[in-house]
Amino acid sequence: MVIPLLQGLPVEPGGSPRVLILGSFPSPLSLESGEYYANPRNQFWKIMEIHLGISKGLPYKEKLAGLKERNIGLWDVIFSCERHGAMDHAIRNVTPNDIPLFLHHHPSVRLVIANGSTAGLHLGKFRPEWPSQVHVHTLPSTSPANARTSFAEKLHAWEVVLEAVHGP
Repeated sequence: MVIPLLQGLPVEPGGSPRVLILGSFPSPLSLESGEYYANPRNQFWKIMEIHLGISKGLPYKEKLAGLKERNIGLWDVIFSCERHGAMDHAIRNVTPNDIPLFLHHHPSVRLVIANGSTAGLHLGKFRPEWPSQVHVHTLPSTSPANARTSFAEKLHAWEVVLEAVHGP
């Protein structure tokens, strides 16, 4: 069986981002809709609503505007890959996004958040190329596939976004 090469979504830079949130690669539903975290079972927007007041019920462009107002960018670690289905463990033949170049062009970034262990694993390959002022946190995935972590645990771990947005 031939698995087609999939290309991810473009970066949503978030104005002058202080925080860059990186997933691994968009779900099939996100790719189809052209929206990050489009699966209604993904808890990303629910967490952003609770911590940042960005209503998960807003149209996608308005949710992005809310992130931009708070200097938060969205992207994925992977630019393109082969994947059969929606699960991260099925990702093969990865071409990464140029995150070090993004950080070079956006020196305001102080925190990079990996949304889940797959994103964190791929991020580890770039770390030596990053500016020293950029800190990295791998947080529990907001994906519905991450059922072993409760919503309360995810919500608590993701408080780092709130702290970064309101920090010095």
